[in-house]
Order: sequence, then C-alpha cells, then structure tokens
Amino acid sequence: MRILVTGAGGTLGRAVVPALVKAGHEVRALGRPPVGGGDARWLPGEAVKDAVRGCDAVLLLPRRDPAADRAAVAASCGAGVPHVLRVSGPATGRARERLADAERLVRTSGLRWTVLRHSHLHQSLDRALRELAASVVLPVDPSVPWQPVDAREVAAYLAGLLMGEPRQAALAYGGPQVLTTPELVGIWLEARGLRRLRPRVRYPGRAMAEQRAGRLLVRNAPLGTCTWREWLMPTPVPSDDFAEEHTASPTSPANQPERDPDLRVYGGDEGYQRQTRA
Repeated sequence: MRILVTGAGGTLGRAVVPALVKAGHEVRALGRPPVGGGDARWLPGEAVKDAVRGCDAVLLLPRRDPAADRAAVAASCGAGVPHVLRVSGPATGRARERLADAERLVRTSGLRWTVLRHSHLHQSLDRALRELAASVVLPVDPSVPWQPVDAREVAAYLAGLLMGEPRQAALAYGGPQVLTTPELVGIWLEARGLRRLRPRVRYPGRAMAEQRAGRLLVRNAPLGTCTWREWLMPTPVPSDDFAEEHTASPTSPANQPERDPDLRVYGGDEGYQRQTRA
C-alpha cells in the first residue's frame, strides 16, 4: 500500500512510520524527519496536495495546526483517497474540543474513514516527567488516573487498521493498567534512580477534573500489553548466540598474542605472567 502519514515527526509518528515501512508499505511522511530519515519519503507539510496523489490511505496524526488538518482532508477529498484514518490523543478542556472538531472534519468529508483515540503514551509521559523532575518537588494527586500505552503498540494497531476496511466508527486503544499519579511517578522515579519529595495535592482546573472523572480512560476496547513498569525497566533478553556467550573476552589470556610471550596481559591480575616457551 501507498500511505501518507501527516504529523509524522511527532512521538507517535516516529513509531508509526518505521512500523509501516517494515510491513512493506510505501510511506510518504509529512513532518520534520528524524536523524537518518529511514526508508520513508519525507516531504514538507505544504506539499500535501502532491503527496496524497495515488495514495491508498492517509493517516492523520495529531497536530496543533487545525489549518494543516483541513488542508490534508481537502487534498484527500480531491484525490479520492479510499481510507482516511484520523488519530486523536488524550485531551481535556479546549484541547478535547479541538480534537472533536478535527474528527468531525473527517466524518463529514464524504470519505470513508476510521477514528482511533488512544490513551497517554509512555514516551510522552516520560518526557514530561523528565522536565518536572528538574525540581526537587513532584506534587502528586492520588485522585487522577492514568492509563499509559506504548507508542509502538499503538503503531502496530494502526498498521492493522490501515490494512482493513474503513470502520466508519470511532475506536479506542489504551494501556493495560490504570495507575494513580503516586503510582505512576513512583515507578518512574525508581526506574530513573531518582528521589524527589512527593507531597499529595489536588490538581486544579477543568482539565484535571475531567481526567479525575475518568474521561480519558479506555474501557471495553483493545488494550496494549506493555505496562509502564515493563517499558521503563524491560527485562533483559538472554542471548541465544552460543558464540557470543562462550567466546573469551579481549582481555582473556586466550586472546593474547602468542608470538610475544613477554607481552603483558592487559587487564590481567597484577601478578599474572604468561608462561614462556622453552
């Protein structure tokens, strides 16, 4: 398939584009390319009219510019794209209203469409906590729930949706666990080896009130499998390479030059001396 991905330079885009390329699709990506760029064809955002031509599907990832979304949908209509998949991240307050407008734009376009709403991404939460941890105090609200999900799992789910028929419906995809703020922050601090004061407070504002009420939780829908703890502290995978496991290290006497019996073994015990030949 030939797939256009808008907003490809964001957190989710950096997971989606490689997943689609690996699946064998021809990917045209709008956004700022990462280092190396991968095997996708990266184009500037203003090239959407040319980029959408001949595409079998368009994947609209969340962006802050409503005009860019309108331009992408208009270009998709002009090109007669068979499937437009709109992705909405977790949002409350005015941000939620903007995402609702973006979804409405796709639903009323006359195109065949699918909408996917996902919960907070592990990667985004990690970045936010890194910024907050610059302070010695991290206030936590026990009443605010979180349901983090790995961007790579969302990317794999999106790839499957693009391979299927348009659903003409809004779907949801969330993380495997619901955590309180103290649990979320505590696991993160443990994984990063940090200690911070964590006074319990009540976060103010309409946005936090909506999240406190569970508006961002995903229920009765497909869920990811990688937990917040597993993503932060993955279990080491034992190597199945026999040679790697059993080859002597470069500092081992077995790997020292044989032609110079007087050469000191680097890294060996101070009293070690190689046996000389007779």
